[in-house]
Amino acid sequence: MEEMLIRVAALAEHGPIEIDQDDTFFSCLNGRLKLRILSSNEGQLIFYRRPDKSGPKESFYVIHSTTSPDSMREVLSLAYGQAGRVKKHRTLFMKGRTRIHLDRVEGLGDFLELEVVLDEGEQPQAATAEADELLKRLGISSEQLVKGAYADMHFHF
Repeated sequence: MEEMLIRVAALAEHGPIEIDQDDTFFSCLNGRLKLRILSSNEGQLIFYRRPDKSGPKESFYVIHSTTSPDSMREVLSLAYGQAGRVKKHRTLFMKGRTRIHLDRVEGLGDFLELEVVLDEGEQPQAATAEADELLKRLGISSEQLVKGAYADMHFHF
């Protein structure tokens, strides 16, 4: 992780920003629903859909902020049931419009995630090309890419 941190920092224009995240996933038929707790008074309810395949993938998401994440987790757990929990420490860098996440996931290990934000109406091919170029510059091959989400790999309750 330290070597990758050095590589990413050399490419990045902004960062690092250190973030602890505690994500609780809830049963959801139409995609994924998670509550991300950032602190005792800051959280985000996030609904998202993206294909479970390795490599770059387009994601649709909606985020709702909350100042009472613990009570929201309790209500959603009672209503829908918890499907899993993922705790991680994220180091965030920015390169242009790309968010570069270096994640240390509890019980899973270290990962790098790229998130290229598309402009309204923009085709995903441009973002894929940007991500591919960054992966190449960071020395990451397509064989190293993972399928799905951290929650698919391992749950913490």
